[in-house]
Amino acid sequence: SSGINAEWSLRPGDPDVASTIIQKVWKGYSQRNKTLKLREEELIFIGMQPNTDAQVHHKDSPVSKVNKREEERVLIQAQHEREYQDALVNIKEKIREAEGPDIKENMQDQIRQWFIETRDATGKFPDYPSDDEGGSGAIFKTKNGEGGEEGGEEGGKKKGKKGKKKKGEKKEKKKKGKKKGGKDKGAGGGEDDDGFKMVPSMFIPGIEEASMTYEEIWKQRDETENFQQKYDAELIKELKRGEVESEIRVQVDDLMRQELKNLKAALQKDMGKKGGKGSAKKKGGKKKDKKGGKKGKKEKDLTPDRTIESLYEELVKEGILVQFPKVKISDYLGEYSYLGTTLRQANIEPMPSLSDVRRVVTEYGILPMGSQTVHETAPHVKSIMIAGPHGTGKRMLVNALCSELGANLMDLSAENICGKYPGKAGLTMLLHLVMKVGKLLQPTVVYIGNAEKTFVKKVAKNDVTDPKRLKKELPKIIKKMTPEDRIVFVGTSLTPWDADVKSLCQCYQKIVLIPRPDYASRYLLFKELITRHGGRLAPTLDLSSLAKISDGYTPGHVLTAVKHVLTERRIQQLQRKPLTAAEFVTPLARIDPIYKEEEEQFKAFYDKTTMGKKRAQLLKGEEE
Repeated sequence: SSGINAEWSLRPGDPDVASTIIQKVWKGYSQRNKTLKLREEELIFIGMQPNTDAQVHHKDSPVSKVNKREEERVLIQAQHEREYQDALVNIKEKIREAEGPDIKENMQDQIRQWFIETRDATGKFPDYPSDDEGGSGAIFKTKNGEGGEEGGEEGGKKKGKKGKKKKGEKKEKKKKGKKKGGKDKGAGGGEDDDGFKMVPSMFIPGIEEASMTYEEIWKQRDETENFQQKYDAELIKELKRGEVESEIRVQVDDLMRQELKNLKAALQKDMGKKGGKGSAKKKGGKKKDKKGGKKGKKEKDLTPDRTIESLYEELVKEGILVQFPKVKISDYLGEYSYLGTTLRQANIEPMPSLSDVRRVVTEYGILPMGSQTVHETAPHVKSIMIAGPHGTGKRMLVNALCSELGANLMDLSAENICGKYPGKAGLTMLLHLVMKVGKLLQPTVVYIGNAEKTFVKKVAKNDVTDPKRLKKELPKIIKKMTPEDRIVFVGTSLTPWDADVKSLCQCYQKIVLIPRPDYASRYLLFKELITRHGGRLAPTLDLSSLAKISDGYTPGHVLTAVKHVLTERRIQQLQRKPLTAAEFVTPLARIDPIYKEEEEQFKAFYDKTTMGKKRAQLLKGEEE
């Protein structure tokens, strides 16, 4: 600027000098902007800076193309599914029309042949198997089983010899193991030298069956001509042929039973004998078995004459069955703890991250409850308690659990049921309604806020909610639940140490502790929440420093600070005045963070729980 002023002072009023000065200023400004833009593009390319350009969401951008392709794929899958379902019906009808008469005739011929063979061997016609025994299907199973007896005996002899050897080897191994075990114990060894053992999974038979299906059907199958991945008509024919045979078999059984009855009547008439004694004895035996069987006790239905609609309406009017905001589990933000492995190598047990909390809630709640088959096969989790400081997202996790499952939410918090269904009879009716509606309209989530109050050691004098009302009944109900009941009790707690730990652990099968967010989670929280609330991530916004100074603040605190800064007026000013980290410091300073003492209280509580004790014992064993 000093050079420009000097030149202008020598030749004032000269238009050539003026135009030269303007060109210099403009070219300098333009080149600086180009250099800055090139630097931003380089940082974005190497992943050091997020791309905030509008082109990211443009229709020709790679992200938009991928999203569009995913949408098209979903539509194609839905179309193929409709075609497959239509083919199941059409192909079955074609098989019934084309092959049904032949199948029926072959079955009748085989059954008649069985009648003749049995009469020739025993001198009388056989008894026809009942529908419960499998009808004529049981006849063919028996005949097929007889053919393989001789080979089975030879194979059994061979296997028997090998089996004896294996048994002998096992016995020797056991003896050696006992001797070694005795020596170790004598030397002061541990109680269990094998260490931690995994429980056998109930899913292994299903996985093995799926593997066998793949080996038999799909492994050697040539799919080069089926690029669109449409249904295979031959596979459907194999599947539906068996169904058609089963349906025709039922009709054939009715016809052949009548035919057998006529044959028996004709034979008895010829022989001049009356039958029925043996059958009478069999019938009597069956009756005896029925009487002798023990019947399990059924719970008394307190509302036998009421419809499920009326029960549902009553729970809604009483505020027990409540609505919840639709939230995805992915909306619970939290980053994976990459430092955890390093800390474990240094014999330091790290605190779980928010990503771990999200994963555990998914594994304990969403995955088992989402499928009846998985719920009956997987370890049965009946109740979960989520404990953590204020603002860590406990209620959000409950809402996410309900949203992902499409479940009903029943609120049995002490504050919510206060004054409703009074007395012991009223409480019994309330729990009956909750469980009856919950079982009929599965899946169901039963929420209990401030879960520690139910098992609190001493109730405050000013507390009029009667928090210990469910203390005796709640564990009983949870204990009676079976894997067929897709119901889960979820409690949240702000101060779990106020409760009797033993009673709390007896009621809640799994206890999930939410810690304060680590650096990586806070960085992700600021980045995502600012973007979602209309903000822009500019180079002037130092997220790294902001995440560092916000240690001890929960996701709720961060959300409050972001909402305070990003008002409608501030969002309109973003183009001229980008965001800075200093703007978020003031609203954060007005909030009390989670101090170290409170975090230590949660750790001390968890160490007293059943899960905490088992974990400590396991870690101790690993160190030894």
